[in-house]
Amino acid sequence: MFIETEVTPNPATLKFVPGRAVLAEGSREFRDRTAAAASPLAERLFEIDGVTAVFLGADFVAVTKDGPEWQHLKPAILGTIMEHFLSGAPILAPGDAEVAAAGTWSEADARVVATIKELLDTRVRPAVAADGGDITFARYEDGVVWLTMRGACAGCPSSTATLRNGVQNLLKHFVPEVREVRAAS
Repeated sequence: MFIETEVTPNPATLKFVPGRAVLAEGSREFRDRTAAAASPLAERLFEIDGVTAVFLGADFVAVTKDGPEWQHLKPAILGTIMEHFLSGAPILAPGDAEVAAAGTWSEADARVVATIKELLDTRVRPAVAADGGDITFARYEDGVVWLTMRGACAGCPSSTATLRNGVQNLLKHFVPEVREVRAAS
């Protein structure tokens, strides 16, 4: 099994691409060992000293670290991912299903929100996934779109620029009702 490693715009996060599906749909983020109990793979990755977050995408695993340099962590992470896939163990614990937050908006804004979500799914999320992260809709209120940055994008130095210069400009172009895009906490 060959696992490709890719750098992300966030220097604290590396993207590991195992060459096979990781999640059938959606994405999952684990910010600590307790949350990682929902994923045998994430749980094993958190056993490696220095791992502070694990993000699972459709075809990649993004790992965030603190402390040690990547040259010291990367072999252990690669080995853990490879062993997990070769073992045939599930990525998510049986019966685990994350309830995706649908976001909030008023009924009067349903058409606007549907267009925003479609643009996010077709134009923004694929580009953000290429960098080892994800961006999800949180809410829409009075012309302001609130989005959640996940994976490599959470805490990335360029995430503010991505929201302001990329996503905001795109949404304002296609959805005149959008005045601003903000990061949801």
